[in-house]
Amino acid sequence: MRSRKDLAPMARLFGTDGVRGLANAELTPELALSLAAASARVLAEHEGSHRPQVVVGRDPRASGEMIEAAVTAGLTSAGADVLRVGVLPTPAIAHLVGELAAGFGVMISASHNPMPDNGIKLFAAGGHKLPDAVENEIADRLAELRPAGRVEASTPPTRPTGARIGRVHDVGEAPRRYVDHLLAAAPDRLNGLRVVVDCAHGAASSVAPEAYARAGAQVVAVAATPDGFNINDGCGSTHLDGLRKAVLDEHADLGVAHDGDADRCLAVDAAGEVVDGDQIMGALAVAMAEAGELAGNTLVTTMMSNLGLHLAMREHGVEVLTTAVGDRYVLEALRSGGYSLGGEQSGHLVLPAHATTGDGLLTALRLMGRVAATGCSLAELAGVVTRLPQVLLNVAVADRAAVASQPAVMSAVAAAEAELGDTGRVLLRPSGTEQLVRVMVEAPTRETAERVADRIAVVVAAAG
Repeated sequence: MRSRKDLAPMARLFGTDGVRGLANAELTPELALSLAAASARVLAEHEGSHRPQVVVGRDPRASGEMIEAAVTAGLTSAGADVLRVGVLPTPAIAHLVGELAAGFGVMISASHNPMPDNGIKLFAAGGHKLPDAVENEIADRLAELRPAGRVEASTPPTRPTGARIGRVHDVGEAPRRYVDHLLAAAPDRLNGLRVVVDCAHGAASSVAPEAYARAGAQVVAVAATPDGFNINDGCGSTHLDGLRKAVLDEHADLGVAHDGDADRCLAVDAAGEVVDGDQIMGALAVAMAEAGELAGNTLVTTMMSNLGLHLAMREHGVEVLTTAVGDRYVLEALRSGGYSLGGEQSGHLVLPAHATTGDGLLTALRLMGRVAATGCSLAELAGVVTRLPQVLLNVAVADRAAVASQPAVMSAVAAAEAELGDTGRVLLRPSGTEQLVRVMVEAPTRETAERVADRIAVVVAAAG
């Protein structure tokens, strides 16, 4: 099993997936406007363009209307033309940046976060996520536009006027373009599969049912009536009970669940059992290996994937490359190694031949296509991975960065690894945002996992 080191930390402004916060409190219109203007200037310089075109989309949460208006104002004030595509999934924005040959893209979404939050994600030309260095450069330019102690953006001397101010164009055919792309990337017909799709009252509420129906499925859509306030509210990939019930009530072959911006996909089999991202990756990796489509015969995933996935891939002759936690690290490994499948346990999967970022709809179509093509049930396909019981404890400490190197902690971890051998796994990981150390243990039984995790947690707490 190979591993990669963490990439350098990003600028404080950007989190692991863009800029995110409580809308109108942390993520204000003033910040959105200035961030958009700074991004337009920096990315135009990188692309050598004096008048870049920028794809702008959003999820349906209420604050998206406000943030979209501010982003549009910031972009056009910097001389960029806006291609406004409305409510669409994050992967649709990434795809359209490439298809429309735009300079870059902006997605306004807080993904699986609750409705009061919102966020801004940036995509470079071609629909790829921005490198850390470019995000740092944007953060520096933003600081110049919004000096300390000032609420409003300053007026740069180079701000365009007259005909050089950017314009706004609505791209009405954007949803059709995206669905056409999905069907070309996942051509297997679904042969009348009865499918329940939970759209999380989010960005996939229109396009997901349409795409699955056009692929040949009988579609029952739930949580597909967004009103601006109900996104992710007890539904979607973070709340699967409603989908499980709907699959049983509808006597469906399977169910799929997306999050608010539809870059994730989790599934439920006909018996109402959850199929997580590790199992989906396992099923697709086996299918792609059989078809000769798994580049390097390698699957890329993070260190948080269940040991059961690693054991299953070993049985099928597939190598697993592990990265740090976060889809950006998976993407970096996929691109640098030329691999064709990667993802996270959360259901965030990437198929680089067809998408530059995680695409929950593409994942669902490929998974359902495998069910239809083989005649196997989802439970049978997911059964390639037997998940080991996993226990995750969050331990409060004073210095999260130093705990793992303490002799007592290292000794406790070594003892646990010796006890578990090849039948389990121990992982200590400092939180990226809080003074916590996460203790994760996998073992053949939950009782063993809990006992080992509790024992290590006591040592971590004492050392911290």
